[in-house]
Amino acid sequence: MKIGIIGGTGGMGNLFSQVFEKAGHEVLIVGRKTEITKEDIARLADVIIVSVPIRDTIPVINDISPLLREDQILADLTSIKVGPVHAMLSSHAQVIGFHPMFGPTVGTIQGQTIVATPTRCVEENIRFFEDIFTFQGARVTRTTPEEHDRMMAVIQGLTHFKAILLAGTMRRLGISPADTELYMSPVYRIETGIAGRLLSQNPDLYADILCLNPSVPSVLETCEETAKEILEMITRGDRNGFTAEFLASREWFGPFCDQAQKETDHLIHAMVNQ
Repeated sequence: MKIGIIGGTGGMGNLFSQVFEKAGHEVLIVGRKTEITKEDIARLADVIIVSVPIRDTIPVINDISPLLREDQILADLTSIKVGPVHAMLSSHAQVIGFHPMFGPTVGTIQGQTIVATPTRCVEENIRFFEDIFTFQGARVTRTTPEEHDRMMAVIQGLTHFKAILLAGTMRRLGISPADTELYMSPVYRIETGIAGRLLSQNPDLYADILCLNPSVPSVLETCEETAKEILEMITRGDRNGFTAEFLASREWFGPFCDQAQKETDHLIHAMVNQ
């Protein structure tokens, strides 16, 4: 199988080019400085994978879609699925969206999760990808583009928002991580570490994840409403209301609470003994 990756000279595209080469397939790569173009890939490859920034994904898909045939497979590696999949369906190709739930710096897909949203794709071709990914140690989760974006609004949108909110609040208070160094608890260190990790990366990526996923605004509106309710309890000194809120959430999380306690205990132990 001949695999063409548009945007494969760096980042996620480069990682997946290695995945397919390891599986024994010929990989053609298009980047800003390659002689081969995306139009060449559209004509030559059996599988065309778009791996460009989120905001550029639909324009690239629209450029190549008129060139594709029914015997080809068109896929993408984007963090948002509804818009890109809808754009891919305008082609004659079979369509499957992918979202790797990790960054390109992992080096291998071993132990990682890849979400698949097959939309117009025969089972044989879906299994083609799943077999490659699972053989190299990844877990593949199938879902719809709509359900994917709904889940990512929480998994990415809400969690990234919380990290940015933490950093923004500390900045407005005039308190830096260095100011808190002598007071840090392990849990606080984890929380600020997550915020610092996010802030060390490209802001365009996070702007796209939060601003281009149509499911994010409603999730953050619920977050705002919840924050207001809890703030009112705290401001009133309503211990009973706060306790009821706390216990209701603990019941909702269920057995995950005990699992999280054990996992974070291991993480904290590793931090304090490094």
